[in-house]
Amino acid sequence: MEAHVVSSECVEGKIFLIRGHRVMLSFDLAELYEVEPKVLVQAVKRNIERFPDDFMFQLTNQEFSNLKSQIVTSNRGGIRRANPYAFTEQGVAMLSGILHSSRAVQVNIEIMRAFVRLRSLLALNAELAGKVDELEKKYDQQFKVVFDAIRQLMTPPPPNRRKIGF
Repeated sequence: MEAHVVSSECVEGKIFLIRGHRVMLSFDLAELYEVEPKVLVQAVKRNIERFPDDFMFQLTNQEFSNLKSQIVTSNRGGIRRANPYAFTEQGVAMLSGILHSSRAVQVNIEIMRAFVRLRSLLALNAELAGKVDELEKKYDQQFKVVFDAIRQLMTPPPPNRRKIGF
């Protein structure tokens, strides 16, 4: 049985939706790769031609502020002079070409698996929603309660909020 360097739950918890893209942030990636965030960013800047805008972008002050409030932390990533970078799935894949440690390779494999799982879940949910819509059109009002209940079950639960304090 193969040993996983990081858990899939850990990786999936670090994927955010920003500007319509599922992304991972530079400080989270650095943590997973076990490198300093500035080392990761320096490696990217040395290879900037590999990272077009659809692979990586820097968060605006407003985006970073909104994100900090969503993840309920004020010091995420420590003291910083610049806002973090967001890497799309393609950007994360490109990181494997510039980070050469064996850990980076293993972490990238888990990250790619997490992106694929999320994509599959979203496709499955969309397919299921389409089938429910089709069925609802075929049956009369007496089944409305059933379809409403199915839709409620398909709605993802609210994210777990970390408790603050004791």
